[in-house]
Amino acid sequence: MSCSLWSVLVLLASLLGLATTSPAAAEAQPFRVLALYHGTWDAAHISFVREANAWFPRAGAENGFTYTATTDWNVLADGRAEGYDVVVFLDDAPASPGQRAGFERYMRGGGAWLGFHVAAFTTQSRDWSWYHDEFLGSGDFRSNTWGPTTARLRVEDHAHPSTAHLPAGFTSSVSEWYSWSNDLRDNPDIDILASVDPSSFPLGTDPDQTWYDGYYPLVWTNSRYRMLYANFGHNAMNYATGTTLSSTFASATQNRWLLDGLKWLGGVTARPPADASPAEPLSRSARHTAPATPPPIGVDG
Repeated sequence: MSCSLWSVLVLLASLLGLATTSPAAAEAQPFRVLALYHGTWDAAHISFVREANAWFPRAGAENGFTYTATTDWNVLADGRAEGYDVVVFLDDAPASPGQRAGFERYMRGGGAWLGFHVAAFTTQSRDWSWYHDEFLGSGDFRSNTWGPTTARLRVEDHAHPSTAHLPAGFTSSVSEWYSWSNDLRDNPDIDILASVDPSSFPLGTDPDQTWYDGYYPLVWTNSRYRMLYANFGHNAMNYATGTTLSSTFASATQNRWLLDGLKWLGGVTARPPADASPAEPLSRSARHTAPATPPPIGVDG
């Protein structure tokens, strides 16, 4: 066989190989999740952070994403967060002007976000109105239940990819629950995905910190951004001994919401049920695309 004919055959084989493997390789490419936390305040929140930082890497290996956790919130200020498809706030929110400006820039540029429990807590929403009043829509903290308990959740929107595979209602894992100064039902940008089912009342074990009736959103999204907020993220604790008494990841159905929600945030859209209308499209121009190689971030052990 001549050298020129051999070269042609090698070239054809290479082209055929690219045509057959490239789509699969692209499909298998995991999306990147960056989790931020402090892990220094309230044993119940610290317990949640520790189990989240163990649970998410295992879940990612089975569901197509990588997970990096750090206490360096300046990754928001200096642009290193741009190397990630999804940013998660586990137990706090940005504090410095640079961190806040960087996060707002990331979200306005098409980034994706998942926040838990304390990520929305504030009694001074006016200090960062974009985040608490526009982005989250919740405003100030108003009240909480005590002690931590499960809640029966009513799914309000099955059209959203994060809730498409959930039943009409389910029991959450144990948590303390927050309520807010703003009524999210009055905000046209907020899509409440799940709320406290009335069958949960009374919710709490301390009579002075128990919800007996009312409307309480627990999971929602903002149609102007690619984001999800979850009210849970506070484990039951024996504070005297530092012993964890519950797990935020004890509810398989709640975990299903987390994983389907993360896949939506990461650009892997879950299929809605046949009788559901498509989720309302985002008003942003395009979804954030992370670079092929993210900048280095110190990983916490």
